[in-house]
Amino acid sequence: MHTHQLYHTTLASFAAAELAARPDLQTVLACLDTASQRIGDALKQGALAGILGSAGADNVQGEEQKKLDVLANNILLDVFAGSQVVAACASEELDTFTPANANAQALVLFDPLDGSSNIDINMAVGTIVSVLDRVSPVGSAVSELDFLQPGTAQVMAAYVLYGPATQLVLTVGTGVYAFTLDLKQGCYLLTAMHMLVAADTQEFAINMSNQRHWQQPVQQYIAECIDGKLGVRGKSFNMRWVAAMVGDVHRILNRGGVFLYPLDSKDANKPAKLRLMYEANPLGWIIEQAGGACSTGTAPILSIQPSSIHQRVGVILGASNEVERLVAYHQAT
Repeated sequence: MHTHQLYHTTLASFAAAELAARPDLQTVLACLDTASQRIGDALKQGALAGILGSAGADNVQGEEQKKLDVLANNILLDVFAGSQVVAACASEELDTFTPANANAQALVLFDPLDGSSNIDINMAVGTIVSVLDRVSPVGSAVSELDFLQPGTAQVMAAYVLYGPATQLVLTVGTGVYAFTLDLKQGCYLLTAMHMLVAADTQEFAINMSNQRHWQQPVQQYIAECIDGKLGVRGKSFNMRWVAAMVGDVHRILNRGGVFLYPLDSKDANKPAKLRLMYEANPLGWIIEQAGGACSTGTAPILSIQPSSIHQRVGVILGASNEVERLVAYHQAT
């Protein structure tokens, strides 16, 4: 694609060109288009539609479900499972996967509404999607083993950010592309292509309230950032925190930075917050496709062999030189 195609290329025409050999994945992308517009419309209504607040139950992660979590989950399940091109779906909100068409090849995993704590305060939230190809023969019943593949096996990763503008960012392994929803035409148009994350940065994103629980390498790294020009880094840093991973990743894609949600000792039963297969893998692949890096601190995220579909993992991603520094600090301990 050439730069003159910006603002004129629709998501559908992009899919037809980039995924010509995989019409099923073209349909998966069309499903995300449809579902995200429905979710976005619901978000715009907010309190007027009576969809804010708690749904009155916890999800499989032990987290309070918001009404919009449930709504977004149901919309995505309905659209993907009804598409006939998806063999099964897995959601961060549900205990187990949902079988769809056994004669299909694609598996879709999603975090329906990332950043749920932002819903009731009208701040940025997003939808994250990861697509794999099943490993069992097409036509047979899908099992959880089909989903348990490392992030390197992904064939598509995408997120939708519901902000002042609704943007869909994706990779199919040929770089990172961003589309913006044109409200007049009701379709996504290409607005950025081959997005790149600078190797160096002066901006980090982390939840500082957990500082006392961090492991020593992260303590050291953040202390050095805070020391600024007077410290060993010799430069001042800014801190940003959206409280929705899609928002922090989107900022990094557009202006650089590094994002950390590392392992900590806050809860012995839950040493990591983020889910490998619904958050770390798809967003990590997008960052890597933009020239950034992603790691747990001790291992490349995309190389991890999952043991369950709800596995949690420490996450460090963004500017490659900062990620490499953090990995070196972990290796030194």
